[in-house]
Amino acid sequence: MRLLRFQADTPFGPVARMGALDPSGRQVVDLATAYAALLRSQGVDPARSERVAAEIFAPNMRDFIALGTWGLDQARQALEFALGPAGAPVIYPLSGTRLLAPVLPQVLRDCLAFEEHTKNAYARLNLPVPPAWYELPVYYKGNPLMVVGPDTDIRWPAYSQVMDYELEIAIVIGPGGKDIPAAEAHRHIYGVTILNDFSARDIQAKEMAVGLGPAKGKDFAYALGPWLVTLDEIPDLYNLEMVARVNGEVWSRGNTGTIYWRFDRIVEHISAGELLAPGDVIGSGTVGNGCGLELGRFLKPGDVVELEVSGIGVLRNRVIR
Repeated sequence: MRLLRFQADTPFGPVARMGALDPSGRQVVDLATAYAALLRSQGVDPARSERVAAEIFAPNMRDFIALGTWGLDQARQALEFALGPAGAPVIYPLSGTRLLAPVLPQVLRDCLAFEEHTKNAYARLNLPVPPAWYELPVYYKGNPLMVVGPDTDIRWPAYSQVMDYELEIAIVIGPGGKDIPAAEAHRHIYGVTILNDFSARDIQAKEMAVGLGPAKGKDFAYALGPWLVTLDEIPDLYNLEMVARVNGEVWSRGNTGTIYWRFDRIVEHISAGELLAPGDVIGSGTVGNGCGLELGRFLKPGDVVELEVSGIGVLRNRVIR
């Protein structure tokens, strides 16, 4: 399924809702409303129907993910009902729907998993790749409160003069766990989405020269979206074409198959002695030549950045100052 969060207008103001994309890719189904209608059609009391549906299809997505395959079964039933004769009131055109970040993670981690990007980035600093990079899949933790969705303007931080994008995918954890072996990691991956790890390169360079960070170089915006594609709909996670466009011009191309540290090893490493929770987001890091730093060109105020990954969709954001 293609699961998403969207904004619905109510008499009390805008609220977040959980939805799914229909098979045509042109319509959004409000899953909670559809499921409540399904329960009513089965004779369940209306008030109870609303309450049960709201509990299952929590607007933060995390609680729904924690329900595992049972939750997905309920979502499929709701989607099927909505696409039937009685479902029209809970369907909205995608073109007129404001999408939000597909999940609000409690913890956001981002890796450095592509060798070509790593080599290119260190070459810009006239440094070799540290041998330790080949020993373990390193990562950092970002600020989950700064996660934004598609078509959200990215505010250029006042402390920076050099803005960059990063072309990445991210997995979302399903069943949580600790000390997960690589051979079992796929059971803990719920789905995949696109991540644009916007970067303030000048302050990032200063922070990391001290041996810590990135901190302010990253924590102003993490764009996720446009939706969360469940893993069963991704035939091969390591054969997805990746493209970045700035104002319609292609700047970057890549493929997930070039990743050095695959997600099974990443999940194994991160979960060692540490709990992963449903809805946690883990970014791949930038694909080779997937950012302006590697290309010697950077973003300007007003630029529109589009990241497209085959099998997932397009994540679009504008940078403003």
